[in-house]
Amino acid sequence: MARQNSAACGLGTALAVISGKWKATILWEVHSRPVRFGELRRRIPGISEKILFEQLRAMEADGLIRRDVFDEVPSRVEYAVTQSGASLNAAVHTLAEWGLDHASDVGGAAAGTR
Repeated sequence: MARQNSAACGLGTALAVISGKWKATILWEVHSRPVRFGELRRRIPGISEKILFEQLRAMEADGLIRRDVFDEVPSRVEYAVTQSGASLNAAVHTLAEWGLDHASDVGGAAAGTR
């Protein structure tokens, strides 16, 4: 029986889209409402403007977020989650819950063996 690689089953694709240190955090920050760049920068401590800009562009190219530019002076740009991004956010949330459960299970087991 041939083994299916992670890209063929979709896992590789999903992980590639959220890979890196910041994408899951950015996705979480825009999941409930549109957010401006400056607000995102303030809500994600430790991220530089350059990295935030690059990650937003990559996520826009992957169809996770959309960039809305408003014809105003001064110009206003907001980032919002797309339908695809919202469904990925739900999956990432489930994965995060698993991580918390697993950490407590492993932590409890390790504490019990000491």
